[in-house]
Amino acid sequence: MDSNGSELPDARPAGRTPLRGTADNALKIVVVGGFGVGKTTLVGAVSEIRPLNTEETMTKAGEGIDDPSGAWGKRSTTVAFDFGRITLSERQVLYLFGAPGQERFWFLWDRLFSGALGAVVLVDTRRLEESWYAIDRLEHHGTPFIVARNNFGEPTHTLEQVREALDLPAEVPLVDCDARDRESSKQVLIELVRHLAARVEAAAQAGAPVAPLTAEGTTDPSPYEESTP
Repeated sequence: MDSNGSELPDARPAGRTPLRGTADNALKIVVVGGFGVGKTTLVGAVSEIRPLNTEETMTKAGEGIDDPSGAWGKRSTTVAFDFGRITLSERQVLYLFGAPGQERFWFLWDRLFSGALGAVVLVDTRRLEESWYAIDRLEHHGTPFIVARNNFGEPTHTLEQVREALDLPAEVPLVDCDARDRESSKQVLIELVRHLAARVEAAAQAGAPVAPLTAEGTTDPSPYEESTP
């Protein structure tokens, strides 16, 4: 699987999809993970607008600094962030931010996490160790997250084996996906919204003060399922 998001075929209309004038509630989700795991590809696959990519061509100047092992054939890399948008309903909009995967750009992550409702950690099982930092930073910030295994070919490990290798708590969802596929990527985001809703409900039942997922206080993931093009 080629993880070059800039080369993903764009099936959406060439014109910009306008933001509805009734939209007044924006939700932010961050997609993080190691270098070349498919973050740009996932954002591009699911965004209803042509995504904003801050990609640069990889050159010899990066040799010895960046580690391209496991991402052979990758010719460009994100140097700031990727940005996409999804309309959830008449009033709700989801903004997707894809974080850069190279270690020298990790200093940007804390800023990207600011204001995020939750995150998707995209992993490549051939390089699971590159996911540990992302999980650590999200736990440090207290940002809810799920983990999605981007399948580069036929999986060679079960999801339970991946969970054990990542030392993921049982309450953190772990799902499979193909970042190139719009429907598969959409299901990842739906799973994250369900996870966030379950956390809010659990906290409410425990009597803990919680902030609603939206301005109206709804935690129902169905608007995404029904309204996403």
